Amino acid sequence: MKEYNLIAIGTGSAMNIVEAFLQRNPRSKVAVIDKDEPGGICLTRGCIPTKILVYPAELIRTLDESKTFGIDIDIKKVNFAKIMERMRSLIYKDINMIRSGLSNASNIDYYTDVAEFIAPYTLRVGVETIKSPMILLCTGSKPLIPPIQGIETIGYMTSDSILKISQLPESIAIVGGGYIAAEFGHFLSAMGSKVTIIGRNPQFLKQEEPEISSLALRLMQKYMTIYTNHEVRKAEKTATRKKLYAVNRANNKTLEVDAEEILVAAGRASNSDILHPERAGIQTDQRGWITVNDHLETSQPNIWALGDANGHYLFKHVANYESEIVYYNAILKREATVDYHAIPHAVFTHPEIAAVGLKENDAIAKFGENDILIGMHRYRDTAKGEAMDVKEYFVKVIVQRGALKILGAHIIGPYASILIQEIINLMYTSDQSAMPILNGMHIHPALSEVVQMAFNSLMPLANYRHRLEHG
Repeated sequence: MKEYNLIAIGTGSAMNIVEAFLQRNPRSKVAVIDKDEPGGICLTRGCIPTKILVYPAELIRTLDESKTFGIDIDIKKVNFAKIMERMRSLIYKDINMIRSGLSNASNIDYYTDVAEFIAPYTLRVGVETIKSPMILLCTGSKPLIPPIQGIETIGYMTSDSILKISQLPESIAIVGGGYIAAEFGHFLSAMGSKVTIIGRNPQFLKQEEPEISSLALRLMQKYMTIYTNHEVRKAEKTATRKKLYAVNRANNKTLEVDAEEILVAAGRASNSDILHPERAGIQTDQRGWITVNDHLETSQPNIWALGDANGHYLFKHVANYESEIVYYNAILKREATVDYHAIPHAVFTHPEIAAVGLKENDAIAKFGENDILIGMHRYRDTAKGEAMDVKEYFVKVIVQRGALKILGAHIIGPYASILIQEIINLMYTSDQSAMPILNGMHIHPALSEVVQMAFNSLMPLANYRHRLEHG
């Protein structure tokens, strides 16, 4: 049996802790384990490769809209294979660098096998048995595959495996109506594939505010077909294609969709089953996510779970934040508690979407209707927005009445992920006040004015709903 000072399972955000640990303890010995390519999900099959793909898709959509400005451009060819190869070459440059670093580090043993607990603080990795008094569980997640009759027989792609293709499917049916489905739908439709999205939830992009989801649905349907409130029950192979049968959950009518390929993008699931945490006395919830306390410690002392492993927020920036919390608690022995009050995210579709903090209904539930104010401003009502001819996009902000404490913000439109950042930063100040945005000088004419004007238009909830209803 080999004994280590620290064992880390996963090579994503866990490496932030490993690096800091070895800087403080240069004579320690660490085991790093990853059954997949090193670098974590974000680099190898998540946010980085997908954003590399989405950027050329955004260029295509921008060129499609250029006629509005008197620019007549024809796209002669989209080289799908080259776009895919560029993505792979970029990520494998980083993957290989990480692999080399791990393989050649004098105080790290790098294991590329599956790890499983055989006892508390003890793991089997391939033919080796290893042990440590401190273990980091950064095991990521896997694609969620709904129970669809026949799906395994006919074959399908996931958000992992689709990154390996080099030939664009002529048509593709995407199962799922969330972030992953929306972003791949945007990318593949821009590349020239006929895309059909089938979502189970009545609301497309259910995590977003309803008015943002509604606008995104309407605009994205210009490029693809989107069905909501349909549950895919069956899949079968025809002579030349694949067919899905989905039931409308409102009226039980059956929808048939046939396509060359199927992409299952119904979300992510825990992969803790292969780890067998129960053998180590580590508790999981009913969906298999590893349960942790407010310090990110599991039910077994000095075993910590962060990132996708704990199932809280499946974003890389959250995993990086959680790695700081674990570092303070596990390595520095200084008590640190997680704070998720302002978790931002973005959906890189066309239009782009970004959000942070509470949604309207959550704010009402927490503070009451009379204690919140909502501001909304449309891109088109700024000088830059008018120049860009962005007609329907908007910024929505939610604040607490009186103190003007920022509770949440939601943006749909160009550069949403950038525009929201000044709001996010203020939500991490001591008073989370909107006053710096209201008082701060914004460049004119710049698109950032739309954020300031949203805060300048704060109104009671009833007024906002009236405005939303009557334009």
